[in-house]
Parts: sequence; structure tokens; C-alpha cells
Amino acid sequence: METDEQLIQRSLEGDRKSVEKLVEIHQGFIYNVALKFFNNLDDARDATQEVLLKAISHLSSFDASKGAFRTWLYRITFHHFLNAKQNAYEKNITGFPVFYDMIDSVPSEEMEAHEVAAMSQDIQESMVSCTAGMIMCLDREQRLVYIVGDVFEIGHVLAAQALDISPENFRQKLTRARRDLHEWMHRRCGLVNLDNPCRCPKKTKGFIAKGWVNPQNRKWHSGTHDKIRRIVESRMEDVLVARDRLYNDIYKEHPYKQPAMDAHTLLDGILKDPTFHGVFSLGTNRTETVE
Repeated sequence: METDEQLIQRSLEGDRKSVEKLVEIHQGFIYNVALKFFNNLDDARDATQEVLLKAISHLSSFDASKGAFRTWLYRITFHHFLNAKQNAYEKNITGFPVFYDMIDSVPSEEMEAHEVAAMSQDIQESMVSCTAGMIMCLDREQRLVYIVGDVFEIGHVLAAQALDISPENFRQKLTRARRDLHEWMHRRCGLVNLDNPCRCPKKTKGFIAKGWVNPQNRKWHSGTHDKIRRIVESRMEDVLVARDRLYNDIYKEHPYKQPAMDAHTLLDGILKDPTFHGVFSLGTNRTETVE
């Protein structure tokens, strides 16, 4: 199997297939972190393309002697996300009290057993939409740290390097983000605390009436996808206590969605960007060159 460094070298020599392979390898992770970070399909798609444009346009500046390509790429990704313009969701959801009051304002409606079975996908969509909204209540840095550290289980050393902080600082930030999110979930979410009255099946019809869940065009459960649990590449260095594992497992059951565009189509769009012109040394003896 070809390494990132081998693909980079051939990319810089003008081999389009190698560029496409780099995009294909890393696009899914960037896109799914973006979905969790922005909670918007269009914003996630745009951010993914912008990150890959930055990375591909600056491939010649990557220095393997200073670290792995993945660390370099994640640094570009995380800093781009943290500095991106706020979307409408972020502006409206200003914290946990606002979010949970909004959820409480939706009437609860009991379902018969046959309705639960018939609407199971809509109920799952409601669960993912609601818990994805909970993450948005964290400030941007906390949100990214939680997504990277607990949802996708990127190792603390790699995550810290990508965020330009120490591993200890990353662990402290993750602990605070975990504490804030889990405390609010424990207070209000029926998924983790059975004493809380909020239940996904009871809220689903209300979510549909509000337009937050669309049975004809599900935001999360549409297209080809897997589960985050089966996609994560590495385990965290430290073992979580059982209480924290319960909360984290909710997010690992979220869908891992295929990117909106395949690598070939995405690369075509990137190559047409004026920023890209003149980046590569195009080999005249190659049949597959970056155009």
C-alpha cells in the first residue's frame, strides 16, 4: 500500500491519480468532523473542499522530517474550522440553556408500538439531530476537542500537535468539554438519565412538524454511511470511566456519512480554482497530469 509521502511525491510530479488518491484517503474524516463541527451539510461540504484546496495547494511545503502528513493535514483542517465564519445555527444556539429550552418547547407525544416500528428511522434521525445539537452548545474550541478526542478518538499526542498545544493541555481541554456536555446531558437528556422525561420517540412527531426532521430527506440517515464506531482509526491513550463511555457511545452510534462528492469530482472542482494554478511541476512524459 502506498504511503502518503509516496503519493505526495508523485502528486508534485504531476500525477493526478496520486492527488486523487490523497483526497480519497482523507476526505471522509475531514467531512465527518466538519459535519459534527458545523451541523450543516452544505457548510461541511464547503469546508472540506476549502481544506483540501489549502492542503493540495501547499503540498510542496510539507516537510516529512517534521512530522507525519496526517498531523500536517489535521493542523490545516482544525485551524480552518476554528476560524471559519459562524453559520446561522451557531448564532442561534448560544448555549445549553437556549438549546434545551428549545427542545422542551416541542410537545411530547406518545407513540403506539406500531408507530415506533414504522417511524424507527425518523426516531433515529431525531436522536442524532438532537445530540448533534448538544455538541453545538460547546464553544468552538471545546466542540472541536470533544469531537476529535471523544467521538473520533484521535490520539491525544496527534490531536495536540494538530492544535499546536501540549498533550496535557489537550487532555485538560477535553476534560472540561466532556464535563460541560455530560453534565447538561445528565440534567436534561433521557438517553443517559432515565429520570429525565425527554425521549426521542416522544419528540419525533414534534421535530417533524417543526421541520427539524424531514422523513423525505433525512439529514443524517441518507445516502451510504457506516457508524463512527466502526470507522475510528485509533483508541484513546487513557481508558475512560464507565460513566463517560456511556455518553461517548451515543455519539459513536452516529452515522459516518460518505462525502457529498467523490474524490474525482471534488478534485475537478479544486483544480479549477485559480489558487491551484502553477502549484505542481507537471511531468511532460506522464499520461495522467494535473490540468
